Amino acid sequence: MLALIVIAHPSTTSMSHAMAAEAQRSLEQFGYRLVTHDLYAERFDPVQRTNESQNTISGDPLVERYCSEVSRADLILIFHPNWWGQPPAILKGWIDRVLRLDTAYRYAENAGYSSVPIGLLKARYALVFNTSNTPVEREMTVFGDPLEQIWRHCIFDFCGVKNVIRRMYGPVSGSTPEERARWLAEIAELVRGVAQVNI
Repeated sequence: MLALIVIAHPSTTSMSHAMAAEAQRSLEQFGYRLVTHDLYAERFDPVQRTNESQNTISGDPLVERYCSEVSRADLILIFHPNWWGQPPAILKGWIDRVLRLDTAYRYAENAGYSSVPIGLLKARYALVFNTSNTPVEREMTVFGDPLEQIWRHCIFDFCGVKNVIRRMYGPVSGSTPEERARWLAEIAELVRGVAQVNI
């Protein structure tokens, strides 16, 4: 079983990185083969320079590697902060360049781009872990939790992954060691649970 882990945070001491490390340890217990990408450390170029219909192949070896891995992954895990109700730009670029036509989705023969796409990803589950400095109640009542809509409906459902679990942790700023330890323990339990049913 292949688990793909994507981290999008510029600081290696971030809670996003700590969460990813906790998830890795949990998956190793179940014998998953892990592929981990730290987009900032790998200096991923997020700029997509063609339109959708032309975005089926890239001259960038890193993009081609990412595409191969995401298409083979049995489980996808994403870790990133909530910046302006969105993923960081580097991760948005990963979405644009990697979850591309004929890799993550396609259209039926003779169907136009306005038709409902066919998702191609084989992963049964996607787990998305966000950090934030906005209290959960404010995130829900004022902003409407845009990341839930983005990841569940606009991205993974579009690409064929029907089981999407997303968790937001925070406020990170000012959080105590006990709070952070509790978050990590919750992530470990959640990942272990999904790992078991996904085998």
